[in-house]
Amino acid sequence: MAKTKSVWFCNECGAESPKWQGRCPACGAWNTMVEEKVAAKVTKSLTSVRRSQSRPLRVSEIELTNEPRLRMPSGELNRVLGGGLVAGSLVLIGGEPGIGKSTLVLQNILSIRSKRVLYVSGEESPQQLRMRADRIGKINDNVLIACETSLERILEHLESVEPEMVVIDSIQTIASDEIESSAGSVSQVRECSARLLKYAKETGVPIMLIGHINKEGSIAGPKVLEHIVDAVLQFEGDRHYLYRILRSIKNRFGSTSELGIYEMCQSGLREVTNPSEMLMSNTLEGDLLSGCAVGITMEGARPFLIEVQALVSSAAYGTPQRTVTGIDAKRMNMLLAVLEKRVGFKLGQKDVFLNIAGGLKVNDTALDLAVVCAILSSNVDMAIPQGFCMAGEVGLSGEIRPVTRIEQRVREAEKLGMTTIIIPRNSLKGVDLSQMNIRIVEVGKVEEAFRELFS
Repeated sequence: MAKTKSVWFCNECGAESPKWQGRCPACGAWNTMVEEKVAAKVTKSLTSVRRSQSRPLRVSEIELTNEPRLRMPSGELNRVLGGGLVAGSLVLIGGEPGIGKSTLVLQNILSIRSKRVLYVSGEESPQQLRMRADRIGKINDNVLIACETSLERILEHLESVEPEMVVIDSIQTIASDEIESSAGSVSQVRECSARLLKYAKETGVPIMLIGHINKEGSIAGPKVLEHIVDAVLQFEGDRHYLYRILRSIKNRFGSTSELGIYEMCQSGLREVTNPSEMLMSNTLEGDLLSGCAVGITMEGARPFLIEVQALVSSAAYGTPQRTVTGIDAKRMNMLLAVLEKRVGFKLGQKDVFLNIAGGLKVNDTALDLAVVCAILSSNVDMAIPQGFCMAGEVGLSGEIRPVTRIEQRVREAEKLGMTTIIIPRNSLKGVDLSQMNIRIVEVGKVEEAFRELFS
């Protein structure tokens, strides 16, 4: 039997130490060292290393091959993965509790009819999974369910079933009998993920891991878990709203600038192929109200139109209220200061409420122009004309600064039937405007945008 020893691990970064320390020497976190029993490592002799048949290769000697991919039924998931699951890849999906991680994976594998899939659940019973499958409305006998938390038993199931795809829900509930620590600990997560990675690379079977997140919002467990997997997907959203966003944080086989948008329904998650139409439905129907402006934001490499709603009213109490939903509150306060100092609108004694329609959270500075136009529209109680949209960053001196991917934003506005778009000056240099059927207004100051909207 291998000898065991006590090692102290950091819960935040996974660094190990031979003794307890109040502060982790690697990440600097306090009171995060926990003691675990591990088996002593057996070092390989030099002769066994010399028997290796591998040799270093020149770059020109390496053959280029296209990685075979397994196309998933969800087009949004394929977009985020870069075209589908790569054979032998290890993909980690994380998100808040109850956000829909298991529902997303289960409804995809139930739609795969040509592959044998093994779904290993360490959190739910077979009856619960059957109830979820009935709610989704899909029953597939090619999907095999195993409720197991022992790593050794899971590897036995893999040998007997020989699946073509594996799902582990979740990695924090799996434990190996060789390690004397509870499931979810640093050493257990690291060992179990390493064993599953070895199986995936040796057999070419793709494995999807579902992971928990901690209170800071990052993947729970050691940081090495995110390093060894091939892709890390983050499922974001508010449980009180319908929309969910699937982001790619890391992807060895595709771009990390892609994202997928879903809507939570009674029968599972529905793909939102054109989010602009859903996020600004009232504007498209022609209901003109003051305080509503349409901005064009970018989520990764994907542009879509979004409605910014503002309400400005006289302060009922001594201190004016500033309530923001969907964007940074400090950003809105800065824009209010620009409106008062540079443009001359007195908003210091008025309540300002700002909301991004649909419950989305946006960090794109190109939405600044839409925010200030919505605030002004509510302040003067005049609606922005039908078919107007805008994109631009507002500087501290009141100037409209250029933003990235402006051509994609203009084409998205044109596709959705917008008639006029307000953009920063000199943003479309070298772009052929003859193919665009939309009126483009270039402005350099906030006052010019106001004059265009309300003159």
